[in-house]
Amino acid sequence: MAAGKLSATSRFPVVNSTAGQLADEPSPPLQVSEEMRSMTGTSKFLNRREIVGAAGGGLAAVTAVPATAQTKASTGSPMTDPTTKYPKPPFKKQPQPWPGLASKMDPRPDHGETSYKGSGRLTGRKALITGGDSGMGRAAAIAYAREGADVAINYHPDEEPDAREVIALINAEGRIGLAIPGDLRDEAFCEQLVAEAVKGLGGLDIIVNNAGRQQAHASILDISTEQFDWTMKTNIYAPFWIIKAALPHLKPGSSIIGTTSEQAYDPTPDLYDYAQTKAATMNYVKSLAKQLGPKGIRVNGVAPGPIWTPLQVSGGASMEKLEKFGGMTPLGRPGQPAELASIYVQLAAEDASFATGQVYGSAGGSGQP
Repeated sequence: MAAGKLSATSRFPVVNSTAGQLADEPSPPLQVSEEMRSMTGTSKFLNRREIVGAAGGGLAAVTAVPATAQTKASTGSPMTDPTTKYPKPPFKKQPQPWPGLASKMDPRPDHGETSYKGSGRLTGRKALITGGDSGMGRAAAIAYAREGADVAINYHPDEEPDAREVIALINAEGRIGLAIPGDLRDEAFCEQLVAEAVKGLGGLDIIVNNAGRQQAHASILDISTEQFDWTMKTNIYAPFWIIKAALPHLKPGSSIIGTTSEQAYDPTPDLYDYAQTKAATMNYVKSLAKQLGPKGIRVNGVAPGPIWTPLQVSGGASMEKLEKFGGMTPLGRPGQPAELASIYVQLAAEDASFATGQVYGSAGGSGQP
């Protein structure tokens, strides 16, 4: 066929991309989406003349956005200076007995209770979050519910006051909020936790292993075998048991998220045992992503820097360190759990389907991922 001529069955010429020539194969008309038709006034299919005309006009007929849409898109949250958005040190000394309560901290952490706005990115999903009473787990639980997911949270029984607040916030969004307190150091409980979540939510497709124990010690000599075992069981064994129990319930498209830390690759001297567990978390994320990738299950991690959570006031930092907490970051302050909520959403959302084996950092300018 001569260049520039149409075959009897083609409504517009087809270009051979390798040779830059018009091909003889017939080509179907270009289909236009409902949204684009409503915006541009085009028909469902574009013929050759419409395509050529659009090309001559710089595709204005196809890509033009009405002024009302432009105006709507331009109105959003005002920009804020991240260096002054949240409280800076010095903070007052405020020791709490382990595991600590967010509701008793001063200033109280922001988990997105009043600020996070959902847009349906997780509609119909079913999530289990450990450590969901406070910190990043609480921020993720609130965000997931506002994105349309039903959420089960696990927490230590001593954290019941904080957990009740989270369940109320989930229920306020019209979603199922399931509270499952218990000690993650017990393998039988971890199996029971998954079973109760599956039953209460009607399935599972998001697992967030977030719960962690962090206790600061100036020397390795100050860490007893019992304390070392407690940290390992909570931070390493529990995710292992939970993932094993949950895996038979996870279908392709499901997501597993582990909370690691900047301590995984830049450990401080006072968190010897905790830092080891976070390095292990980062590695299980990358290893398991390779193992479960062919099954269509994604595995990713979140690596926070200094975040204002009950971990810090209940033994995770000395009171001297707490007074200056977060001040060493380029932003000059600690992060708030709410500032990581969107990362947990992104890693669980369908539009992040090519992200697996990744570790997303949020450390105020420090850290490596």
